[in-house]
Amino acid sequence: VGAGSRLYLLHPVMLAGTSCPVLDCWFVQERKGRGGGLTGATSQEKSLLRIRRDAHSLGAEAQRQPASDISPDRVYDVTDPAATLCHPALSAPRGSIHKPQCEINPFLPQPSTLKWATALTDSALSPVYLQADWLSVSLQGLDGQLIQSSIMRAPTATKEPQVILSVSSKTVSVKSRLGEPVLLDCGFWTDSSSPLSGSGFAVEWRYQFRGDGRLVLAYDGKTDRLAEMQEEGATLDFEGLHEKGNASLILQEAKVRHSGTYICTVFLPYLLAQVAMDLEIVEPPSLSIYPSPLPLAVPGQVVTVHCEASGFAPLSLEVSWEFTGADGTSRSLGSGSLTGHRQAWDGTFSQRSKLELDTSKLDLGRGGEVTCVAVHSGGTRRASVTLNVIGFSTPSIEDSMAMVGVALVLYGLIKLVSWTFISGNK
Repeated sequence: VGAGSRLYLLHPVMLAGTSCPVLDCWFVQERKGRGGGLTGATSQEKSLLRIRRDAHSLGAEAQRQPASDISPDRVYDVTDPAATLCHPALSAPRGSIHKPQCEINPFLPQPSTLKWATALTDSALSPVYLQADWLSVSLQGLDGQLIQSSIMRAPTATKEPQVILSVSSKTVSVKSRLGEPVLLDCGFWTDSSSPLSGSGFAVEWRYQFRGDGRLVLAYDGKTDRLAEMQEEGATLDFEGLHEKGNASLILQEAKVRHSGTYICTVFLPYLLAQVAMDLEIVEPPSLSIYPSPLPLAVPGQVVTVHCEASGFAPLSLEVSWEFTGADGTSRSLGSGSLTGHRQAWDGTFSQRSKLELDTSKLDLGRGGEVTCVAVHSGGTRRASVTLNVIGFSTPSIEDSMAMVGVALVLYGLIKLVSWTFISGNK
């Protein structure tokens, strides 16, 4: 692990050489009551972010004037030295109705109470540097390519903020098979000119799913220590973390319990920014049919077939049956009788379907192929078994010809025996 004083260069998502967009945003904040207190309700106003790479220049696009329904107080000329806001996923094609999602909120710098971040603010005094207007910007790029959260500082009563901290991820939504390694991308950048960037950093990964939450991993970059609570099989690339701001989480072996939302939070003294991404473990079912082979059936008999789908995740599964006759035509036999789901020790699920084939009611001919079909988000699986029906009441052409042949042979034998008997008596 590198020394805590070595800080975060450019994360790969920050692409130099790309043009900086003008971002249409919503400025969201809590409304104040008559007495000055917060009412709990929120207000939102249209806003505009004009991005530039240094404080003394505005590109042609960034000089765009705001629409008439945007207040001048909600137009911000943002200085972004590392072009963290200039990713192509944040630039909508001209005339497109699909645009990046952008929300701006007021931000209040304060020391963290988490034990892996308290070392960042060991002084009880807040620096004068914090006396400014602070904003938090949350962004979601086109087609789920990028999520980003940036903290910006503007001198009091100005509309010219500068990006101080940016956290981003290119893995907004991830799917993985069981047992595979998983990489959840998270990168951060800090402005080296800020007095807050030289005092270390901390990283926290947290998991949430249906109201349940747990700490996955936390790292104090200032003291170079991992928190005591750490999920087995979860790690970071510590060299990349210190040298490139690569805070990506590595899960060495995907398990069903890993499905959920993961939140990557990066702490600086008095500041934090976070992004959330979804991981879904998807494992298709394994199918088995029994009995196999099926016993011979006669007309009027009921043949029972079972199909078991096992080892799948997530829970949703559709099971159906098909029958393919000797002539190659297929037809549906319905879903059969389904049992409830059962969960195995590894978190995967299993489910059974029972199909009763009544040969007196179903036109199954001389038999064919019975197929169990399981449709799952991980893929469709099929398993088949052969059904043979004997003593079928309507013989096929081949059977009729064979019966005629047998009758002719029998007739010939009878004639031969009869002729021999008559000849012997003479």
